[in-house]
Order: sequence, then structure tokens, then C-alpha cells
Amino acid sequence: MTHFLMGRELLVSELKEDCLKENKSIISSGFIEAGKQQTCRRCGSNQPKDRQIAPCTCGEKCFYCIRCLQMGKVKQCSELYHVPEKNEFIPVKEPILTWQGRLSQQQEHASKEIETSIISGQTRLIWAVAGAGKTEMLFKGIEGAIRSGKRICIASPRTDVCLELAPRLKSAFQQVEQITLYGEMEGGYSYTQLVIATTHQLMRFREAFDVLIIDEIDAFPFDTDKALQFAAQKAKKTDGTIIYLSATPNKQMRQDIAQKKLAASILPARYHGFALPEPKAIWVGDWRKSILKRHKKAAIFKEVQRLLQANRRFLVFVPNIELMLEFSRCLKDFFPDCSFTSVSSEDEQRKEKVQKMRDESYQFILTTTILERGVTFRDIDVLVLGAEDRTFTEAALIQIAGRVGRHRDFPAGEVRYLHYGQTKALKSAITQIKKMNTLAHERGLLIEK
Repeated sequence: MTHFLMGRELLVSELKEDCLKENKSIISSGFIEAGKQQTCRRCGSNQPKDRQIAPCTCGEKCFYCIRCLQMGKVKQCSELYHVPEKNEFIPVKEPILTWQGRLSQQQEHASKEIETSIISGQTRLIWAVAGAGKTEMLFKGIEGAIRSGKRICIASPRTDVCLELAPRLKSAFQQVEQITLYGEMEGGYSYTQLVIATTHQLMRFREAFDVLIIDEIDAFPFDTDKALQFAAQKAKKTDGTIIYLSATPNKQMRQDIAQKKLAASILPARYHGFALPEPKAIWVGDWRKSILKRHKKAAIFKEVQRLLQANRRFLVFVPNIELMLEFSRCLKDFFPDCSFTSVSSEDEQRKEKVQKMRDESYQFILTTTILERGVTFRDIDVLVLGAEDRTFTEAALIQIAGRVGRHRDFPAGEVRYLHYGQTKALKSAITQIKKMNTLAHERGLLIEK
């Protein structure tokens, strides 16, 4: 049962009984004490606001960490159990990589840079536009790491992304054991060479991975949560490699690239060689009032009607759940014969509804930013309702635009930012997309019409 703990750091409540009997683990206190400062060993929080005091089974009033409470309670008296990672894997039979696809010119270049970074232990950012084929360009690096007996984890802030990645990786590495770890997983943990996990699950690892690939680093909550960023560093071996993937790296990363502090592979073109659809900003007046007053002739309803009459399938992004549901009620009254649905993070049927959209059972879906990334549909347009809302950051707007034109046979489509006043984020998103198209054109990566 040593493998159950290898490379992990768990509370006693998370252990199997056999692990305790073997007594091969390193036991550490739940908090690191340095002077008056107390730091949670699991998530790295040292802020007093992240601790609460309560009566404890140890007989004392213990404080505990609320920053990582969803992963189990780390108390002042807690002990964390750890067995160092020893990479005890059965060698995988050749061919390790069973994927038969071909990489584009820019994918091939990035793939070789990823291989080099993994061999040298270098940190690298893959800055690739949505639809560039990020997953495929990782395959050769992963193959080399597996052949060398290294342990690999691909992590993402979004469960949806992990669930979409898992079958693709299984198809590409058919003989490699893998596990997918996320909050609502039904099966138990098993020790595997290849791990797919949400970034929250990284809190349960310690110096486990020789290669840690973090997809969608700009996505909520990883982009703002220092506990998740701490967990990622803790999960990586000290001499391991981190590969970051993003279509929208933050300002600090862009500065680090410019100052040569961070190695980067920049991919401005999609795998199919067609330009990114460039969004149009459309003023639609007071769209909130139009929804609440049910003004059927308002611009926002005309936009929906226009796409329906053109027999287009599309996504409509709405700033929040309450507005989305009210908008949905209006559309059901105005377009009673149209087949559509709505999804959000609170929707227990979200996965089934998204699949129905893929199967083309719906003509459109209303959604919050939950579908801004990690999902692909064959041939769609996109409307962003209230694009000036602060929910729609520059990164979110770029990702949303990236839902359009992803399929080789349908590389074009409309992206419309419907607004009641343009914001800096909206303007920057359009500018950034145009810059990537310009760069792709200058590099000769685009199929010219």
C-alpha cells in the first residue's frame, strides 16, 4: 500500500488502514511554525484571516485552515503523511505514443521546444491561440518522459477540461495507465505514471511529478488563488519541469517573456491554418432593461432572430445566472418553436446539455462564462450579451471568441460583443485577436482566402 501514499501528502482520515500499518511514511505537522507565523503545510496560507479556532477532538481549542477546507480540515494538531516519490512504474511497451496524427509547422516547432524543456528541467509557457492544438503538441514530450520513467501530471482549474482531456490522452497513450482526479470522482485513487487532475487535487501531492503541465493557467480560480499556485509548486519535484499553457497569459508573464525571464513558445495560428474570427463590437443600448421590460423589438432579440433565420447554431454568453434565466424566459415566449437550453456552474445537467449541443439537438445554448473554454462545437457563432460587464475580462472575451471556427471544415463564424458601452477589456480583446492574426500572417502560417 506504499504506492497509495507515494508522492502524496494526506491527512490520517484520507489514508487506508494498511498505510498506517506499514509505517513507512514521513509524518509532518499540519502547520509550519516560524516565530508567531503559522503556515498551512498543504496550501501555504499564512494569513490569520484564513484560520479559525474551534473545540477539537484533541481536547484543546485548535485553529484550522479555511483556505483549503474543501479538501479536508488541516488543524493545528493535524499530521500529514507522505512517502517520497520513487517512480516505481512497469516500463511501457512500445509504441508508447499511439496517436497517428500529424503536427502543423508551428506545432512541430513548439513540440520540440517542449521536449527540450522537459529534458533540461526548464519552465516554459506555451502561448497558443484557442484552437492551436495545444494538447497534440504535448504528446512527444510526454512520450519521452514516459520512456524515461518520469511521472507526469496534466492539471487544469476546470473539471470539464480534465474530463475532456482524459479520453484524448487515453487514445494517444493506449498502453499507459492513467487516472483522472477531480472533486466528484466516483472511483478511488490508484498510483499511475500519467495523472490528469484539477489544480485543487494538486494539494494532495508533494514532490510527485517530474513533469507538471498546467492547462488554462489564466482560468478561474487558478489565476487569482495563491493556494493553488503554491500547491502546483509543491506537487512538482524540485528538479522537475513545469509547462504552462494559455491563450491569454497575464501581464506579468508577458513582461517576463519580453525580459527573457520566461521561455515561451508563441503560436498565433490555429492548427487548420485559417485566421481567428475577429469579433465585432455591436452597441445594443440598455439590454438589461430590454430583458426586464420584455421589449421584443430590442436589438438583442433581433440579434437572436437574425441567427435563427439564418439557420445558424450559436452560443449566447450572459454575465450572470439570474439574467440568463430571465433572458431564457423571454426567448421561450418570443421563439416558442426554437430548441435551446441554458447552462451554468449550478446546473447538475450541464454535461448532458453540452453533449446535446455537440449532437446538434439544440439550436443554441445560453451560458455563463462556464463554457468560455474547454468545449468545442462543430459549427457555431457566438453572441456575448453585455460584453461591457466586468465579468467579461479581456481573457474571458478572447476565450469566448475562441469557441468559433475551431473545426477544420468550418473555420469561420461570427463573434459579436453586444454592449451598452465599450470597455478597455473589450477593446483589448479585439486588439489582441487581431495582433495574433497579423503575427500568423507575417510568419506565413495562414491559408490566404
